[in-house]
Order: sequence, then structure tokens, then C-alpha cells
Amino acid sequence: MRLFTVHARDGAKPATRLVREGFSFAAFLFGPLWLLWHALWLGLLGYLLLAAAIAALPAPWENPAALALQILLGLHARDIQRWTLARRGFTTEGVVAGRDEEEALLRLVSARPGLARGVMA
Repeated sequence: MRLFTVHARDGAKPATRLVREGFSFAAFLFGPLWLLWHALWLGLLGYLLLAAAIAALPAPWENPAALALQILLGLHARDIQRWTLARRGFTTEGVVAGRDEEEALLRLVSARPGLARGVMA
């Protein structure tokens, strides 16, 4: 079973988002492209600043530091998503479990039908 945090926003354009818990292999492998794909602009800016600082390191430290940056991004990518959602006015509504996102969404809608009107297909 996978765990997802539920984030919702009310108003004229209600929205509900699920963010998976755990390590993001896609963020680890594709770093800045993953941040771009998810529109995490401040996360991308921070990543680029750190990558520039790492590029200025002396030769024996550059590769281990770059690998550490990628591992940290993989570990904290979902946290960056949650932080960005909070900045955009979403509130954390709870946690839901499921084998995949569709099953978790089905469980969420059956338990909390009020959140269904903002679900993105």
C-alpha cells in the first residue's frame, strides 16, 4: 500500500490534489526536469543555486556533492510539492492509502465526497 497526503482548496475554483509519500526516483534521476514538470519554481531556483555552488567546488568534491544533491532531491521532492501547494492556498486534509493513486482517490471520494468536486482527472 502507498500513502498519499490529501490537499484541498475551496473557493471559486475548488481543487483537490494527492501527493504520494516516499522517495521520488523520477526527481532523483531527472532533477530539474521533474521540478519543471510539476511547476515547482522556487524549488527549481533553489536546485539551480545549489548546483551552481557545487560546480564551483574543487574536482574531488564535485561529483560526491552532486550525487548528494540528487539524493536529497529524491528524498524531499514530495515535501517541496506539499510546501508549494500550501503556498498556493491548499490545506492538508488528511492521509489516504491505496495500491495506486486511483485506488487512493476512490477511497478518498467514498470517505469524503465533499472533496470530489475539486478532483483533477
